[in-house]
Amino acid sequence: MCYNGGPSRRSFATLLAAGVGMAALAACTPDNRVATPTSTPSPSGPAPTPAAATTTAVPSAAPSDQPPSGAPPSKAPSAALSQQFSHSDPASQWVIVNKHRPLSPLQFVPADLVQPRVQLAVSGEASLLNSTTATAAEKLFAAATSAGVTLTLASGYRSFQTQTATYNGYASTRGQASADTASARPGFSEHQTGWAFDIGDGGGACSFEPCFADQPAAVWAKANAYKFGFVVRYPWMLNDVTGYYYEPWHLRFIGIEAATDMSKRGIGTLEEYFGLEAAPGYL
Repeated sequence: MCYNGGPSRRSFATLLAAGVGMAALAACTPDNRVATPTSTPSPSGPAPTPAAATTTAVPSAAPSDQPPSGAPPSKAPSAALSQQFSHSDPASQWVIVNKHRPLSPLQFVPADLVQPRVQLAVSGEASLLNSTTATAAEKLFAAATSAGVTLTLASGYRSFQTQTATYNGYASTRGQASADTASARPGFSEHQTGWAFDIGDGGGACSFEPCFADQPAAVWAKANAYKFGFVVRYPWMLNDVTGYYYEPWHLRFIGIEAATDMSKRGIGTLEEYFGLEAAPGYL
């Protein structure tokens, strides 16, 4: 999910205005799909210095685990996996956080944040994950190293307070409508759960840029992450389901069984897998 570094957003917007198709991925909240590029954002670099806080939209009720009327049928029969988890409890590895499903409570903080023993490209809270994700990440990174690929942890946990400052900084200077195209509203970010993180390439090439999809770290993770319980949460050309353009760096832990099942069956999004409605924009 987007960390929304200001300079990268502006540079992407410039490319988009110039008609470069791939640069359209930089806007994290699309209205329509983008033309397919030749290669494969919420930049996870430093958040912009926030200006005066603005009003943040807060949902009136927590989402339900039950798919709403008209939602697509689940592509994963309930009996397919040995364990079932809540889609609403933020401490659940199957929690679904998107533009229709905020965290409940909004200011949720994982009780078991730890720093994984992996190569870090960040410090502070951004270097933390919940303990289950951290353990799986250590195995993922070690396997990549054995394959000759270096992964770095580029952005992990992000608190409600950090997301508030980032989002309000955009909203106060650009307005809420524009902010919603560049930053997740506080309480709507997967990073706050501790179940998701962004990866970088060992050489630092193309960090949070569309060209990252062609870097060894992204190529290897896309092909192998499921073996360790991770999925690429925002796949290419499924932004009308997830609400975010392709982010080849954003990995989400859901467990080995579910991730492997999704991979084998070619199911791209958690919304489709669990039979939940698409969330292209905020309600």
